[in-house]
Amino acid sequence: MNNELTGKIYGINGPVIYIKGRTAFKMGEMVYVSDEKLVGEVIGLTSEMTTIQVYEETSGLKPGDLVYSTGSSIFVTLAPGIINNIFDGIERPLSDIAKQSGIYISRGISVDSLDTSKKWNTHITVAPGDEVQGGTIIAEVPETSAIVHKCMVPPYISGTVKSVVSDGEYTINETIVTITQKDGTDLELTMTQKWPIRVPRPINKRFPSTKPLVTGQRILDTLFPIAKGGTAAIPGGFGTGKTMTQHQIAKWSDADIIVYIGCGERGNEMTQVLEDFSKLVDPKSGNPLMDRTTLIANTSNMPVAAREASIYTGITLAEYYRDMGYHVAIMADSTSRWAEALRELSGRLEEMPAEEGFPAYLASKLSAFYERAGYVQNLNCTEGSVSIIGAVSPQGGDFSEPVTQNTKRFVRCFWGLDKSLAYARHFPAIHWLTSYSEYLLDLAPWYNENVANDFVSNRNEILAILNQESSLIEIVKLIGSDVLPDDQKLTLEIARVIRLGFLQQNAFHKDDTCVSLEKQNLMMRTILYLNNKARALIGLGMPMSVLKENDIFEKIIAIKYDIPNDHLEMFDDYKKYIDTFYDEVMRKNG
Repeated sequence: MNNELTGKIYGINGPVIYIKGRTAFKMGEMVYVSDEKLVGEVIGLTSEMTTIQVYEETSGLKPGDLVYSTGSSIFVTLAPGIINNIFDGIERPLSDIAKQSGIYISRGISVDSLDTSKKWNTHITVAPGDEVQGGTIIAEVPETSAIVHKCMVPPYISGTVKSVVSDGEYTINETIVTITQKDGTDLELTMTQKWPIRVPRPINKRFPSTKPLVTGQRILDTLFPIAKGGTAAIPGGFGTGKTMTQHQIAKWSDADIIVYIGCGERGNEMTQVLEDFSKLVDPKSGNPLMDRTTLIANTSNMPVAAREASIYTGITLAEYYRDMGYHVAIMADSTSRWAEALRELSGRLEEMPAEEGFPAYLASKLSAFYERAGYVQNLNCTEGSVSIIGAVSPQGGDFSEPVTQNTKRFVRCFWGLDKSLAYARHFPAIHWLTSYSEYLLDLAPWYNENVANDFVSNRNEILAILNQESSLIEIVKLIGSDVLPDDQKLTLEIARVIRLGFLQQNAFHKDDTCVSLEKQNLMMRTILYLNNKARALIGLGMPMSVLKENDIFEKIIAIKYDIPNDHLEMFDDYKKYIDTFYDEVMRKNG
């Protein structure tokens, strides 16, 4: 801490404080406020006034209190120990805070972001004489049973390895490699990097989105897929299942690492995440799910300014693991609470409000956040990705409000949750008419190559039936279903089979909670085979009432439970059941 550079508080307005006169502080600099050492950030500088936002509760501060410079911007510490940890919005570990101050965070508490005394089993991957540059992996550390942490040379640093330590146990701050830089000076490298949270980490190049993030959730994987390195928004009113959908994706998606940001959410929701995730076993490795998860908990009762920072903390941690060559998925729950924090701070700064009181720069802030997603080639020529799935909580489920509308501009995947579906116990409550994915064309070649040639065409046919249903429902509401011709009655019945048997998914059923793409395609084939056979019968003049005498429709709905994920050969039996149904109807009525 630079005690020479100080300023005196002149005015206080909630989390915003002012210093009058010219100061030596820099824009974006981290400062300590008062003798309590509250963490703050410089957000405005003029010759007459310095404006600082404080990331902690400001009650008790008074004009005349000193503000101390640190000389650095708000940063996160990047080193082994991030995974399987829970941080607040500015990367302070909550378990260490609890030891010092109990269940609530004391003001001005100072704890190390990561454990500096723990020794990690370290394998050095470079030798003296090696040329290294930003991103070069210098050591490997088994961080958890699931993740090998790859310690890298910080970006923008290059040189020749002068000396290395032998493999063994070291703390994160011990020197493990010494390099000689181009100018002849020696630089000691540890496992630790520091990185400012508002600056994206550099990459070599971006790749197009050609691989899906497989979630195991049928409506997402089949109808509205997201690519690795893609962006998605989950908007929905209270109780529609935003958090639950994110939990499912976090549990079952094929991302290597999950960063879960609880941004301004209720404390009980974060508690649920912590309890759920600590019990869950990762299906791919058999290890606890927390072994590949890090949580950032900034609940609604924590200071507003830290909520604004928590999003950036989470994305910086994700980029760091991406640089190692991992595929990372971020769950931001919820970006609306983050936007509300921006609104509060903007109001305190007396900025001109835009729509619904949000600041005029809401759109640019959202775009800067979502732009940090992507499938990239890292500085060390490995490939990694950051996928962002942001929940949006529009008041009253109104999708026309500014946060939802501006988010729509920057994401390519929109999973609109519907209150009526949620109240009908149809989960995930993603409505197939309001949702869309712009990744489908990019991903089609991957599906053709890795799943089946007919996957995309089956998906399009399923969606067409659901669209037909929605237009027929309007007629049914007006005049009832009896007046419809039989082929339209069949469309309604097949749409019901799709809704209940395919789109609805039970998170608590061992076979239905996560479904492989192969099984998803076989389910679609079976439903469409039934549709074709039943349509052939209708074409021959059979009434819908005769077709419904058979329990085949209910049987197909129950496929999701009746066929275990490891016995997909049973689908052949269902094809036979449909053929038998066709033959029976023909025999009785032909």
